[in-house]
Amino acid sequence: MSNDPIRAGEIVVFNVDGREIPIVHRVIKVHERQETGEVDVLTKGDNNFGDDRLLYAQGQLWLQRHHIMGRAVGFLPYVGWVTIIMTEKPIIKYVLIGALGLLVITSKD
Repeated sequence: MSNDPIRAGEIVVFNVDGREIPIVHRVIKVHERQETGEVDVLTKGDNNFGDDRLLYAQGQLWLQRHHIMGRAVGFLPYVGWVTIIMTEKPIIKYVLIGALGLLVITSKD
């Protein structure tokens, strides 16, 4: 993660305390504290109605710099659906891994 300032409109990858999977959403507000210079960030998914405060840890209203893992540099539409489906329905993940394993075992050089 570079030290360049985070700006509204950028897409960031962040991790929230208590969640294992990183989230990729757009920054909608940036608040810089005058006394410390620390930056607080508010995010929102492009297809979500409201901001992400319901996704943050309980009582947390903003993301701090240490929550942000990086910035998006590319765009692959609908790839996030794969992770959502595999998280919500683990059987699909196991079937996919099994099929790939079977493919490796049965393939010829």
